[in-house]
Amino acid sequence: MFRGNPQLTGVAVGELPSNPQPLWTFAASSGIESTAAIFDRTVYFGSLDGFFYAVDFNTGELKWKYQAADEIKSSPSVYKGVVYFGDELGTFYALDGRSGEKKWTFTADGGIVSSANFFEDRVLFGGYDNYLYCLSTKDGALLWKLETDGYVHATPAIFNGNALVAGCDGYLRVVSIREGVEQKKIELGNYVAASPAICNQRAYFGTFANQVVCVNLNDYKIVWRYENPKRKFPYYSSAAVTDAVVVIGGRDKMVHALNPQTGEAKWTFMTHAKIESSPVIVGERVIIASSSGEINILETNTGKSVWQFDAGSSMVASPSFASGQFVIGTGDGVLYCFGQK
Repeated sequence: MFRGNPQLTGVAVGELPSNPQPLWTFAASSGIESTAAIFDRTVYFGSLDGFFYAVDFNTGELKWKYQAADEIKSSPSVYKGVVYFGDELGTFYALDGRSGEKKWTFTADGGIVSSANFFEDRVLFGGYDNYLYCLSTKDGALLWKLETDGYVHATPAIFNGNALVAGCDGYLRVVSIREGVEQKKIELGNYVAASPAICNQRAYFGTFANQVVCVNLNDYKIVWRYENPKRKFPYYSSAAVTDAVVVIGGRDKMVHALNPQTGEAKWTFMTHAKIESSPVIVGERVIIASSSGEINILETNTGKSVWQFDAGSSMVASPSFASGQFVIGTGDGVLYCFGQK
């Protein structure tokens, strides 16, 4: 799923090869903003051409594709063999992961960019109709929906039986998943497109007020705010977080690595364009892509670039890693797979 786990930490298990090479490419007929999900040797992703694709992780060959009602920007999630995603018309889909056959659909009143997250037999996602939705994974029945004061672009994170979602209304909301009742609402001061990453009882995310914010989930108070002293640009990218570091990309063309406890900058790395894509930490390295089409692998301790590739097309999608390989889609509709030849 998007960001790898229910807490949306952006951390993958495994090890990157020292010099990844392109293993295969797959071409959709339009751009890819959807971040791929990898499950059972299959890569799942949507495209702006309105098709949802399942591609063989080993070869890049098409397994199946499904035509949605509109463009797909939502990043898919796989849960118990079922693939979930939304489209720009507001249709939310549950497809069989092996065959691509439709199990059920649900219609919201606005486009869906948010990815799905799960708790027991429930699936949660946000919509551009300002609602956070909770459906039954069995048949798509609406269990509850919670109205906010703005678009719900971000993916909800799961923590202690609650859904945490930051929205374009400038709040971080804590919602009981079983009851659908708002428990807390933390004012952030500006709207948020990034999904919260949860690690060690804290939530981390960037805002359009040019800040990265850390919220303590024990007392729901803001612990620190980070703001670059010189470059004042919003954060669209979601953070990747471990015990040792918070890594996030900015529209200031920089990758920022912060101390999770204090919010102090550990290092920054300059790219050639704004960063919409979200970083993924793999071991002692982090994969990050920019809107120029440049992909870098950086050392998490120093920020030094140890590998670089230029895809020649913008990237909004984030990398997805499994079994020593990673995939990422581009604005011109090409899905790349990198690994050790």
